[in-house]
Amino acid sequence: MSTLVSILIGILIFCIIIVFHEFGHLIVAKRNGISVPEFQVGFGPKLCKFKIGETEYSIRLILFGGACKMLGEDGDAIGDERAFTSKGPWARLATVFAGPFFNFILAFVIAMIVIGIVGYDPAYVISVSENSPAYEAGLEKGDIITRFGKSNIAIGRELAAYFTFKELNGETLSVNYLRNGEEFSTTLTPKLTRSYKLGFYYNASDDPCRISSLVKDGVLEKAGVRPDDCIVSINGFEVTSGKAFSEYIGEHPMDGSELELTFDRNGDIYTLSLIPEYVEDYVTGFTYNANGREKTTPLNVVKYSFYEVRYWIVNTVKSLGMLFRGKLSSDDLGGPVRIVSELENTVEESKSDGLLYVVLNLMNWAILLSANLGVMNLLPIPALDGGRLIFILIELIRGKAVPAEKEGMVHAIGIMVLMALMVFVFFNDIRNVFFR
Repeated sequence: MSTLVSILIGILIFCIIIVFHEFGHLIVAKRNGISVPEFQVGFGPKLCKFKIGETEYSIRLILFGGACKMLGEDGDAIGDERAFTSKGPWARLATVFAGPFFNFILAFVIAMIVIGIVGYDPAYVISVSENSPAYEAGLEKGDIITRFGKSNIAIGRELAAYFTFKELNGETLSVNYLRNGEEFSTTLTPKLTRSYKLGFYYNASDDPCRISSLVKDGVLEKAGVRPDDCIVSINGFEVTSGKAFSEYIGEHPMDGSELELTFDRNGDIYTLSLIPEYVEDYVTGFTYNANGREKTTPLNVVKYSFYEVRYWIVNTVKSLGMLFRGKLSSDDLGGPVRIVSELENTVEESKSDGLLYVVLNLMNWAILLSANLGVMNLLPIPALDGGRLIFILIELIRGKAVPAEKEGMVHAIGIMVLMALMVFVFFNDIRNVFFR
């Protein structure tokens, strides 16, 4: 797929998500009696416009985003009873919160379509190593994990996220699981192991051996390998799947000797000579499904669509927490340029499966981005919806509003900071996509 088509697809997805966000503001604003003079799709010169009631709807030249312009939103129209600032704090809070909330609704609706077609990803056990902690805990192939430690597990990716965000130690963990429809519980104590590793995660399934994430400062990260790179051979042995890679490593344990890994990155093949790193870590001794899908009942489609949105919301919040704690680097930040690059990869990888799977994978991206936008907009940052909500909450607590000029100054500073961050993310994307 050409880069131009990737860009157009990216713009379309962003546009739908942002317009739906603004549509949330529009619906709730009108329900609260707030005047909305204009609702625009895109920015720049108007291509066409029409009017329904008092609101002018316009489509503009640059189809990227949109805006819901409410009367008095910027502090003007003082005294007008239909102005945003003239309404009570609860009406304004609902109107501001509606934008992010509609992003979650959009993610939920798209998730229902995807899960209705291809199903959900249960966290079933793929394999259990003999004499491992999982083996001693009584886990068997085919068991479905429903709780691990203190985390409820509804889908396989939630279990993957557990291992991503929480470092295992010798602490005994409670595990709940289903076997033949009956629920059981057990305990599992991770075992300290000393071994040689390359510092990456992948799904040991029949799918290609694609790197899902990298260990910070691990061998592969230092070598410039990226998430989504696909391992195609190790020491001359052809790797046809994640399962094949796992079996090879099982038969040829790494011992610190140099090895050769060949990767596929967007059709470009490259080989690296790597020396595994000696590490000590805790293991559970079982592998699990984190991608494979199973169809389910219509009622469960609704249930697992909720879990799908929950997964992306929680993942976004935890990722932000890791970023603020310094556990993620600037290279882990991604903006529009990297997203377009990943969309192109997604389409290229899905083409062999047919148009339906290309569309479904793009819809999965839309779920991720819509939930992500909802969370990001709720952050207590000036100029974002979350920043505006903070001022409304302050008003509810102290019984009177913060002076408009002071709030406006804070939001103006917030806009400048956000613009600087956008510039940084843009150039960071360019460096990571084109110069690595």
